[in-house]
Amino acid sequence: MALKLRSYTREFKLEALSRWKAGESVETVARDVGVRADQLYLWRRKLAAGGPEALRGSGRPSQGWEGGAAPAASPEQRRIAELERQVGRQALELDFLGGALQRIEASRRPSDGPGATASTPRSRR
Repeated sequence: MALKLRSYTREFKLEALSRWKAGESVETVARDVGVRADQLYLWRRKLAAGGPEALRGSGRPSQGWEGGAAPAASPEQRRIAELERQVGRQALELDFLGGALQRIEASRRPSDGPGATASTPRSRR
């Protein structure tokens, strides 16, 4: 089954970021608009680096795409893109591991009380 990627308009992104800037918590805004908090952080970084034009909507970019070739990126831009991909992968791993930890903790049996040990040693006579 293929994963469908959602795309958001520039106006949608700017509205979400303005709510966050106005004082709402990042978690509240993310939940209300239906995105993960790390997506809002990414949008904020893009806005700071390139202004509203950096928050493009869906579709092909309007400039720099002659003949279908992507514009040449500077070494700094390539490094930033690689680091953003790495942050995205790590966020996915953290989500997966957090869910696994919750399932493990839920499956553990409660102990007999505080300080109880799993087994008691046999006494020698």
